[in-house]
Amino acid sequence: MAEQRILSIKELNRYIRMKLETDHVLQEVWIRGEISNFTHHSSGHMYFTLKDADSRIKAIMFASHNQRLPFIPKEGARVIARGNVSVYERDGQYQFYATHMQPDGIGSLYLAYEQLKQKLDGEGLFAPESKRPIPRFPKTIGVITSPTGAAVRDIIITLQRRHPAVPVILYPVLVQGKQAGPMIAGAIEAMNRYKEVDVLIVGRGGGSLEELWAFNEEVVARAIHASQIPIISAVGHETDYTIADFVADLRAATPTAAAELAVPHHAELKQHLRHLEQRMEQATRMRLRQRREALHRLQKSPAFANPRKALLQPAQRLDRLREQLRFRMQNRQSRLAERRTNLSGRLLRHNPQEQVTAASKRKEHLQYRMLQSIQSTVKERKHRLISGMKQLDALSPLKVMARGFSLVYDEREQRLIKSIADVELGDLVRIKMGDGRLDCQVWGMTGEEETKDGGQYGKDGKRA
Repeated sequence: MAEQRILSIKELNRYIRMKLETDHVLQEVWIRGEISNFTHHSSGHMYFTLKDADSRIKAIMFASHNQRLPFIPKEGARVIARGNVSVYERDGQYQFYATHMQPDGIGSLYLAYEQLKQKLDGEGLFAPESKRPIPRFPKTIGVITSPTGAAVRDIIITLQRRHPAVPVILYPVLVQGKQAGPMIAGAIEAMNRYKEVDVLIVGRGGGSLEELWAFNEEVVARAIHASQIPIISAVGHETDYTIADFVADLRAATPTAAAELAVPHHAELKQHLRHLEQRMEQATRMRLRQRREALHRLQKSPAFANPRKALLQPAQRLDRLREQLRFRMQNRQSRLAERRTNLSGRLLRHNPQEQVTAASKRKEHLQYRMLQSIQSTVKERKHRLISGMKQLDALSPLKVMARGFSLVYDEREQRLIKSIADVELGDLVRIKMGDGRLDCQVWGMTGEEETKDGGQYGKDGKRA
């Protein structure tokens, strides 16, 4: 049997906390309840209990979240809160950690508002890089709002007061009710098709969440984002925030503020123009004074006082330049003439007739040298031939035989007999003499060095 693991209380509470925090449902929960035991701690955190008729749960809202609350929670207030559920390990008690909270009464509208806001933000409709700049000097202003509300009067009065020269085009729409959202989106699309205005002001006066709901609809948000004309949102009062405010290129706290942001004040423009005029006048006067002083300096300069003197040096320089030009032209002509002479000489040397004449002379000279060389070679070879013939004649066997010597060969004249050892008694030999030959047979032999007793060889080859 496996050993049973025993957990400490801390380990058990931690395990339960991990289980709760890994549950996706418990990580984003909307609950409705009544606040009780409310404590706003000096640290900024809020501790309270949320309860209904059947149950209760302890809750906490940290300072980093409750600083953005649009209201101050109170004991007994009914609220809708969003957050997650976890366990406080020390007490072993699960509790609700609130991140958002609104007074109860707006219910599903607020939930829809938050969900759409998160969706559009995730798609990038609120991104700063998607905002279009508001033109500083628009030629025409477009206003999309109710034609009977106070907002349109505030906008038109403010525009006429600040910049009466700028025309205003009003596109009347409903700003409350089920048809308001599609009408506002259609008006934005129509203004973009007409392309008659440079800036659009879209808004209405203040009201409750239900009354402002048309500006929280997705169709309006997407129409604002798709608009090519910059849009200033002007919905409600300064504390009212709608989804249109987040998507618009510029948010105004009120319709009057939107008109002030749309156009510059004509008095400010006049003042700015007067300031620019003064600066231009001062700059012009300063420039004229500087030019006048420069003119006075030029009038007092030696060049104006004695202009002929000012021309002397340029005249001398002109003379020097003329001399240099003349010298350079002559030098150039000399170089060109010399080059022409060299080229003429080279051309003459390359004349075909001259080349043929020179080649003929070289050929005659080479022929003469070749003849001299041949004659010298023939003479030398003739002399060497005569000398060799004399030497050969002196060494010729015939000359030797003419002096009484002869040559002894074997019977077939294939071998010269040089010693008595080369023959035997009875062998046939041929003796060549100066005037013929003799066919002989050896009958006897006597050595060059005879024995002391003068012995000779007999017919049998033995010494007698």
